[in-house]
Amino acid sequence: MALIVQKYGGTSVADTDRIRNVAERVAEEYDKGNDMIVVVSAMAGVTDSMTKLANQVTDAPESRELDVLLSTGEQTTVALLAMALIDMGYPAMSMLGYQANIRTNDAFGKARILAIHADRMKKLIKKRNIMVLAGFQGCNFDGDITTLGRGGSDTSAVAIAAALKADVCEIFTDVKGIYTADPNVCSKAQKLNTISYDEMLEMSSLGAKVLQIRSVEFAKKYNVPVHVRSSFCKEEGTMVVNEALNMESLVVSGITCKKNEARITLKKVPDQPGIAAKLFSPIAEAGILVDMIIQNTRSGGQTDLTFTVPRSDFDKAIEISRKVAEEVGAEEVLIAENIAKISVTGVGMKNHSGVAAKMFATLAAENINIRLISTSEIRISCVIEAKYSELAVRVLHTAFGLDKD
Repeated sequence: MALIVQKYGGTSVADTDRIRNVAERVAEEYDKGNDMIVVVSAMAGVTDSMTKLANQVTDAPESRELDVLLSTGEQTTVALLAMALIDMGYPAMSMLGYQANIRTNDAFGKARILAIHADRMKKLIKKRNIMVLAGFQGCNFDGDITTLGRGGSDTSAVAIAAALKADVCEIFTDVKGIYTADPNVCSKAQKLNTISYDEMLEMSSLGAKVLQIRSVEFAKKYNVPVHVRSSFCKEEGTMVVNEALNMESLVVSGITCKKNEARITLKKVPDQPGIAAKLFSPIAEAGILVDMIIQNTRSGGQTDLTFTVPRSDFDKAIEISRKVAEEVGAEEVLIAENIAKISVTGVGMKNHSGVAAKMFATLAAENINIRLISTSEIRISCVIEAKYSELAVRVLHTAFGLDKD
């Protein structure tokens, strides 16, 4: 007998037929003698429709009240799924974030889980109840409803699995697992049987949308095995686990592409202490996430400072950059909006040379110019023109031998 946490996303519970399908899958595992916790998202499209409603009332919805509104999506789903299970003769009970005692900080709309007091859940599970929990939500220590941000149900599920020391956390979605590349871009993409936490963290941060990055961080911190699989078939998916020795035999595990990026360069900035802080401090205060940062030293005590930001934050970032450039006496500010970041990732890169050379040569053969390069121990990223992004994914996928199963 095992304790299994299952999470179903919006497409998996999009209508009542799919909710019944989820109930049947949960019941199948329960009948094997397993204890079950089911974490669900709002039905597909509901969160967006709620946000649209709020924006019809006001151009700037107050964040606390917006969380109260958005949390009703999951409330609907947990109630319907619990009803379906009860109708099938199973002892199910729905529970919202605050009822499950999922405590968060006060950052409405992007709250972080601080603690889960799981005593009540443990007692109910011990009596063989199937717990149906609302993902994406919790409450702060004042009792206010909070939400965890987009993809927060993944984080809820892994956090619950960690708190209750579950044997596995199964993330059900509309894809069969984690692939070597986006199958919509690369028809030869292969499903991976296993992937390490570190590889998944890199791929999630680089544009892979299968798992929310905070959920992977939780899984790695608390050593929670995560099984990513499809809710529309019984096929085994991809296990996200600690790095194993045989993982290093595959030098590159995946190719990712992140298109919604923009580049800003401050040219001929004084090369002296404190300049970078003058630029990146106000950018951080504005809540803008900076990705790649490259500094090129010039002669004459000057340097060029280049960085990338999400395109959604570009206008705000360029406004701050131009103001700082004027203050520090930079020559000019250059921008590029139509860029993409292509990355190769794999734990095998730690012990194999030549990955960067092969990547650069492959892109050069297609006449794709590299604008920026950054690396980590298991990842190499290149910024290129956005129009070449899909071609770059396909040729790199082939070059690193990922076309073959």
